[in-house]
Amino acid sequence: MQKKVTSLVLSLDLFRIYYCLSLEAMHHNKQKKSHDHNKHLISIIFNFGIHRKIERGSKMGGGSNNSHNIDNGKYVRYTPEQVEALERLYNDCPKPSSMRRQQLIRECPILSNIEPKQIKVWFQNRRCREKQRKEASRLQAVNRKLTAMNKLLMEENDRLQKQVSNLVYENSYFRQHPQNGNLATTDTSCESVVTSGQHHLTPQHQPRDASPAGLLSIADETLTEFISKATGTAVEWVQMPGMKPGPDSIGIVAISHGCTGIAARACGLVGLDPTRVAEILKDKPCWLRDCRSLDIVNVLSTANGGTLELIYMQMYAPTTLAPARDFWMLRYTSVMEDGSLVICERSLNNTQNGPSMPPSPHFVRAEILPSGYLIRPCEGGGSILHIVDHFDLEPWSVPEVLRSLYESSTLLAQRTTMAALRYLRQISQEISQPNVSGWGRRPAALRALSQRLSKGFNEAVNGFNDEGWSMLESDGVDDVTLLVNSSPTKMMMTSSLPFSNGFTSMPSAVLCAKASMLLQNVPPSILLRFLREHRQEWADNSIDAYSAAAIKAGPCSLPIPRPGSFGGQVILPLAHTIENEEFMEVIKLESLGHYQEDMMMPADVFLLQMCSGVDENAVESCAELIFAPIDASFSDDAPIIPSGFRIIPLDTKSEGVSPNRTLDLASALDVGSRTGGDSCGSRGNTKSVMTIAFQLAFEMHMQENVASMARQYVRSVIASVQRVALALSPSSHQLSSGLRPPPASPEAHTLARWISHSYRCYLGVELLKSNGTDLLKSLWHHPDALMCCSLKALPPVFTFANQAGLDMLETTLVALQDITLEKIFDNNGKKTLCSDFPQIMQQGFMCIDGGICMSSMGRAVTYEKAVAWKVLNDNEDPHCICVMFLHWSFI
Repeated sequence: MQKKVTSLVLSLDLFRIYYCLSLEAMHHNKQKKSHDHNKHLISIIFNFGIHRKIERGSKMGGGSNNSHNIDNGKYVRYTPEQVEALERLYNDCPKPSSMRRQQLIRECPILSNIEPKQIKVWFQNRRCREKQRKEASRLQAVNRKLTAMNKLLMEENDRLQKQVSNLVYENSYFRQHPQNGNLATTDTSCESVVTSGQHHLTPQHQPRDASPAGLLSIADETLTEFISKATGTAVEWVQMPGMKPGPDSIGIVAISHGCTGIAARACGLVGLDPTRVAEILKDKPCWLRDCRSLDIVNVLSTANGGTLELIYMQMYAPTTLAPARDFWMLRYTSVMEDGSLVICERSLNNTQNGPSMPPSPHFVRAEILPSGYLIRPCEGGGSILHIVDHFDLEPWSVPEVLRSLYESSTLLAQRTTMAALRYLRQISQEISQPNVSGWGRRPAALRALSQRLSKGFNEAVNGFNDEGWSMLESDGVDDVTLLVNSSPTKMMMTSSLPFSNGFTSMPSAVLCAKASMLLQNVPPSILLRFLREHRQEWADNSIDAYSAAAIKAGPCSLPIPRPGSFGGQVILPLAHTIENEEFMEVIKLESLGHYQEDMMMPADVFLLQMCSGVDENAVESCAELIFAPIDASFSDDAPIIPSGFRIIPLDTKSEGVSPNRTLDLASALDVGSRTGGDSCGSRGNTKSVMTIAFQLAFEMHMQENVASMARQYVRSVIASVQRVALALSPSSHQLSSGLRPPPASPEAHTLARWISHSYRCYLGVELLKSNGTDLLKSLWHHPDALMCCSLKALPPVFTFANQAGLDMLETTLVALQDITLEKIFDNNGKKTLCSDFPQIMQQGFMCIDGGICMSSMGRAVTYEKAVAWKVLNDNEDPHCICVMFLHWSFI
């Protein structure tokens, strides 16, 4: 500040002198030449001591030894030797302290004639130049990216204009030929009809020739179809909801509309050269988490320098309720005339005169329609990438409630198409910024750990026999499936490791307890976030302690549950992807010292955890929480036995939940029987399937005890998840827009009035709060499942059910009368119903303890409690029996 004030004073003095001399010159000597006057002024100014000092030191600047007798008020010219010495220090320490600068002067004689203050200024200027250089480089990169994105958007605009032209032409054609148009529409729809419960019917075509010449013909045809999908109008593409193109976005993502199977398309910019991009994309197991294996059976070369590959690929099933998929396909790689690389694929399911792949047990043979990758070099470096994924995943092979998993183009885009772009962007960033990430690990090592977690969880969910898994007998209730794996390959993950206490961990097998359940009306992202942040609501620390001991400290006994033993959870961030859609962390479970009596282990337990899908704004995104116990040393080759949760949405309807919704559920988790106004919350159609899998390493002589413990633990986790999901379920006003309308017949309104009146008479509380015409609406949207059984038929037959009841039975109002009351109960439920049915007729109502019943599709349904009461008509005569199942959920 003092320097600025001094400079300002000198400037004012200079102006005053110049002004006075100008007046004097004009008054005394108007004829004097201007250049003489200016020379006079310059002489006065120089004598006043004002001159400009300019620093000309630079790395390439030459110089003379004009730096002798330097004072603090002058800049210096540095010699090349001096600049080299300063640059060496700058590379080691861009911002040296005062002591470090003085040390540099002592160690470098060539800098002895420079003041420390001048060296400080040099470092300040050097840092400024470095900052400007980086900013200029960043702006150039952004400019190149914007230029490429603009080119991409212009191409997309041209494609959309062609698509609009085609639609206008088709519209005019159908207007002129309405009859032919209707016939064509009818024919197309008939080809896509799949009857529930029947085998998939596909049109019969002549087998294709699979000889080398025939494969080349198929490859050329596949290339043409793929290019028309990627850059043309072969498929009607619509932009995926929530995706906005921009310089920082993942790219332009679209999904198919009205085509065979499911398809997704994406185009974006990648900071890698085309050859590297092609190499990564062809290695699908490294980036596609659902890919179990990819085997290249045969490779052929083409005349144009391309390659034909015959490939057998297996994909994991996302849940325990569906079989896995496999593909027998052709992959064609070639270089186009404009220098673009193209990789296209298609299935070879109907061929002859060539190699084939027989069906594999436990797999459903699915079909890849012409798909692939178009990779074009980008000006200034990088690549422009077009991706098309087009599948027919044979949805007929899964239960109807799960078919949307295999009929959703949005889910395909999330799990496959966008996964490829994200992985490429991650690799590009790691190459450009090769910094060490959390806990001293490089990004490649952390990426390998996340892949091990995901692969281990997928193996547990699928339980393939060729990996050594075998199923254990059930205990009579098929809600939890137990598998055991004692194969050498699996046990390499838990190889014996010596420790300082003298013991060696020697687990001889791994047990997996898994289950799947259908969640109603709860956002997957919010539920998963709660499970992550509130582990104490569902986890048992004794199981965590046992899991940690089993992979670490050798001899250990079975855990003894201790109420209130959860000490605390500390989340230590480890790494995350560019868009934060997936992140890894280390969970530290504290205050487990009381387990040291039973297990040779430290007081704290560490879990390596991977979390994805917690963004509420992501459309139809799969949410996963996978964790595994690790040793405190956390070595790269540490054994990893993952467990966790996977939640996949089953529809695309908006859940209507605020992203900022609170997770403080201390009061909401205390749920009991609802009456009055609390029971009038409506229920939406949004569903999701949750898959739970927990793995434990053990010694073979403990198998029976460990199996019993694991089965009970998974059942307790299921109960906790159901309780949390019920508390997280949105209120009626948030989801009323997505509800099915209730039946509007006068008989339905009368029945609703009888049900509500009888419930109030026998139980003394209100079932429904609304009156009049709103009574049926409240009954129809009641959160618990209500069903009415006729008293005229034996066994009792269902005659009416509300929306939740139809969801629970997995049926419709039309098919409801084909279901009897005794068909939905298990043996214990049937005995209770038969013994207590007279009580309902005499007392008017009966409470039934929680249990398990079956839907019309044969799926197990758990319920916390059931209430049955006699429904009286206006004459006080018995009309039917109403049964209400509280807090039900699919297993």
